[in-house]
Amino acid sequence: MELPFKIDLSGEVAVVTGGTGVIGGMYARALGMCGAKVAVLGRNVEHGQAVVDDIRAAGSDAIAVAGNVLDKASLEAARDEILEKFGHINILVNCAGGAVKSAMIPQDQFSGLEEDLDNFFTHNLDEVHKELDLNLFGTMLPTQVFGKCLVGQDNANIINISSMSAYDPLTRIPGYSSAKAGITNFTEWCAIYFAKSGIRVNAIAPGFFVTTQNRHMQFNPDGTPTERNKKIVAATPMGKYGEPEDLVGGLLYLVSPKGSSFVTGVVLPIDGAGIASLAVPGHHRRFVRISTPPTPRD
Repeated sequence: MELPFKIDLSGEVAVVTGGTGVIGGMYARALGMCGAKVAVLGRNVEHGQAVVDDIRAAGSDAIAVAGNVLDKASLEAARDEILEKFGHINILVNCAGGAVKSAMIPQDQFSGLEEDLDNFFTHNLDEVHKELDLNLFGTMLPTQVFGKCLVGQDNANIINISSMSAYDPLTRIPGYSSAKAGITNFTEWCAIYFAKSGIRVNAIAPGFFVTTQNRHMQFNPDGTPTERNKKIVAATPMGKYGEPEDLVGGLLYLVSPKGSSFVTGVVLPIDGAGIASLAVPGHHRRFVRISTPPTPRD
């Protein structure tokens, strides 16, 4: 991976939840390439080890740590292991989360009460509850467990992952969109709550990105774009998808000890002007939303 620019994080320790996922792994590698020691936290330590190997090959230190963002005891054990290894924690990146397939409502719009048709009224909302927990509570709980370690540290940072669906809900996934809206709100709440503690709290809100997991939904076997791809591109003013690497610069800016020391409570859109288009008459993206959920990160 090639960084868009480098900052100096020498001597700092970062914890990345969901660090075994596509975006979390990319963020963990980027922080390591800037000199931070990195704890890659995920449910599967073996998957985390691959990220750790890349970070060590780039010249920094890292460990893979088992942790479930919905289990406080698991997170406390992970925290203790990280502190024993590295001594302190400066940066927390709450990257665990994603859409739960079983939580999807199977229509873009309600079309009637046919007996054999699953809809919002018949859907098992326990699955939506899981999605809300994974994303929102799975951000709050690590913030509580690891955030205490940040008090008194230089360049103390918490970075959350919101989504453009927090502002313009995606069809079929009310749990995911509601959770991301909650993360946006929680980020702003934390920024105020921790404002005088030295901890800055910001978030990144990705738009549509092509990843290994969802590429087959964007392109046909012959390389031509699918109908889903065409609608998403048409809904993005820049007329293209982002690439995962486009998210790295935003992270490095927000954790920079020099570049953003007075920045807190910001939710940074990285979306090709998607959020700007919401204010343009005739370009409201909700009418071209696609039902396929975003790619889970962990």
